[in-house]
Amino acid sequence: MFEFLSNLLSDRKGSTVFTCFGIWHICFIISFLALGVFSCVYLKNKDADSRKSKIELFVNFAFGLYVTDFFLMPFAYGEIDVEKLPFHICTAMCVACFLSRHNRFFARYKLQLAALGFLSNLIYLVYPAGVMWYQTHPISYRVIQTLSFHGIMAVYGALVMLYESEGFEWKKCYRDLIVIVSMTLWALLGNTMYNSDLRVYNWFLLTRDPFYILPQGIAAYVMPFLNVFLFLIVELLVYLVFIKLSRSINKNLQVE
Repeated sequence: MFEFLSNLLSDRKGSTVFTCFGIWHICFIISFLALGVFSCVYLKNKDADSRKSKIELFVNFAFGLYVTDFFLMPFAYGEIDVEKLPFHICTAMCVACFLSRHNRFFARYKLQLAALGFLSNLIYLVYPAGVMWYQTHPISYRVIQTLSFHGIMAVYGALVMLYESEGFEWKKCYRDLIVIVSMTLWALLGNTMYNSDLRVYNWFLLTRDPFYILPQGIAAYVMPFLNVFLFLIVELLVYLVFIKLSRSINKNLQVE
């Protein structure tokens, strides 16, 4: 059984390799874009309870993919990769968004968590560096699982902002700052605990500048503050688009 699952899930090598903005990557992006548009249209005329249950399916499925991956990694990669612990912003937001549907404390930040989850997972979906490093076939477990996870989380975040942003007020955007700062502190904890001479992690891009513009000795001190600032600004810009769309949809429904 182990050999069968290992052969099935391990990286496939061959002449075709997954590349950024290659045909396979573009197909994945188009597929999740289509899923998002279809879900938006499908939910448009549904009542609030129906919308809630349907939107929850996305984060439940993403969380299921994430948890299942820990059981399948030994077959696919020969080990359980510490990199997959929830200290990356994408995986951390998946766990937090799942908790926001089942826990009162996290529920207070449901919109903020979904917005940050949308932004971070969309960035990875557009530029899946972690997949490209392995030079594997597009139809490999690593590629399908990783892009499916990020794509579904991006769709979930978009749907929450469109259909569950009732009561949104700009003056409450301090909650976004709380979430981003908390994510930064959480990632700093992970980097501090797990980084060693054998392997250096860069959870939430805090250990080093991903573009190598900042010197290594400076990046570790600058990136935490730079990340908070940049993610907050971009998240507010995302709100400008989605909150306007959300109010437009609700207005049209009231007219109908």
